[in-house]
Amino acid sequence: MEQFESNNQPVIELKGVSIYHGESPRVNEDNDLVLSNVNLTVEDGEFVYLIGRVGSGKSSMLKALYAEVDIHEGEAHVVGFDLRKIKRKQIPLLRRSMGIVFQDFQLLVDRNVFLNLYDVMRATGWRREEDIRRRIDEVLTMVGLEHKCYKMPFELSGGEQQRLTIARALLNHPRLILADEPTGNLDPLTAEGIMEIFHNIAKSGCAVVMSTHNIALIDQFPSRTILFAQGHISEVDVKSLTASAK
Repeated sequence: MEQFESNNQPVIELKGVSIYHGESPRVNEDNDLVLSNVNLTVEDGEFVYLIGRVGSGKSSMLKALYAEVDIHEGEAHVVGFDLRKIKRKQIPLLRRSMGIVFQDFQLLVDRNVFLNLYDVMRATGWRREEDIRRRIDEVLTMVGLEHKCYKMPFELSGGEQQRLTIARALLNHPRLILADEPTGNLDPLTAEGIMEIFHNIAKSGCAVVMSTHNIALIDQFPSRTILFAQGHISEVDVKSLTASAK
């Protein structure tokens, strides 16, 4: 596994952050509040789970981190970008500094594994064919798909498709990976293999923030865990969490 470059600044630094439904909060409309007064710091190489009930704000937080939804109050810095001041034209640069992994893969179904990665690299500024091919070889090896380069997505298992989405997220040497329920559609054994990849990525210096409902996986791969509940977040002890779930 390659080593990712670190930085003196935290990968994520949130201070007093609040997120509301819609473009802006309405005065005294508590029903619009998604998250309130969130404080969170994530350093290079950290692995952080986000847990909580459906609708507790986990996905909204992830979307806020890649500037899909607005942060309405507080201070928010992610991979060197100030999310309260970021301009629309800067958002692609923000997203190139991180990798995003979705539960539903979002692959180009009419293109093979190689082209799914090649097209992303061309779109994000890579020009030299030699560099592109070398990087594709590197990321496919990192996720164990080095022998699947010319397979079509429909020829891959669900676990292999998720490995491909992880490879895609790694292309631009990100400091941060955001993963939204990446094992939600996978069987337990396949999910275990995916988790091993994510934890190896974190060990190499790239921070990983993952939302999940799978307490068994947290028990098997323990790490820092943040609970979302009633519009707030709190850090929870993994051992007590898994014990209460049994």
